[in-house]
Amino acid sequence: MSIYAIGDIHGAADLLDALLDRLAARGPIERLWFVGDLVNRGPDSAAVVRRVKALGDIAITVLGNHDLSLLSLATRGDARQRAPDCLQPLLAADDAPELLDWLRQRPLMHRDADLGWTMVHAGLPPSWSVSEALTYARELEAALRAPDHAAFLAQLFGNTPKRWEPTLTGAARLRFIANALTRLRFVAPNQRLDMDYKRTLAGAPPQLTPWFAVPGRASAGEPIVFGHWSALERVAWPEHQVWGIDTGAAWGGQLSALALSRREPELIQVGAGERVTGL
Repeated sequence: MSIYAIGDIHGAADLLDALLDRLAARGPIERLWFVGDLVNRGPDSAAVVRRVKALGDIAITVLGNHDLSLLSLATRGDARQRAPDCLQPLLAADDAPELLDWLRQRPLMHRDADLGWTMVHAGLPPSWSVSEALTYARELEAALRAPDHAAFLAQLFGNTPKRWEPTLTGAARLRFIANALTRLRFVAPNQRLDMDYKRTLAGAPPQLTPWFAVPGRASAGEPIVFGHWSALERVAWPEHQVWGIDTGAAWGGQLSALALSRREPELIQVGAGERVTGL
């Protein structure tokens, strides 16, 4: 039985179906991990959410920044007017309330202690251990699932605070947690999150460091699979024990799955030509 992590789908329902068919042909599947950003940009976000939801307990999905943005948008009375064209069919669907409620119940982070892998959409601040990050993720999940989640979502977005302090409270604390888990790419000096630069490592300002390469990172030592960063130059960073599997399905690239249950992680991709590659 295999466990696979699947990268950012962004509404690319055709690629998701092709990838699931490819994985099923390889043998029995124990679990499918989805790194988040099921929705937006692509042509059929509603079909993607329905497909993943229908997988039931076999699927473990963490929320990405685009998923959170959709949940926030959906609480507004003018959601249909504000939504991009690619999200209109989902918001107009008869089963939209059910799909959105299911999405809102998803976790922000997942760890399988027996397998020894952790999944998050974007990254972890250098000062957080995996166990600490899981605790903070549960705080955010509780707020998302609360009866007053609409008021909470209205305060969630913004680029501050940029540095973690355990004494943070209220909306500022939860905003930092959300930014770390769903938007993080680079860390600036003094462990401040950089929310501005979003492109390649080669073009990054010299003062910025990828979150996973910060010296002394507290979460080092355990494999982490993440998405969010389609401009990252490669998938496998074994020297840091991280694998970034957003391979640009939303931009004409491929949709990737990483076999986690193998001794050596194996990359399976579908897209143009539906080819299978190794790392």
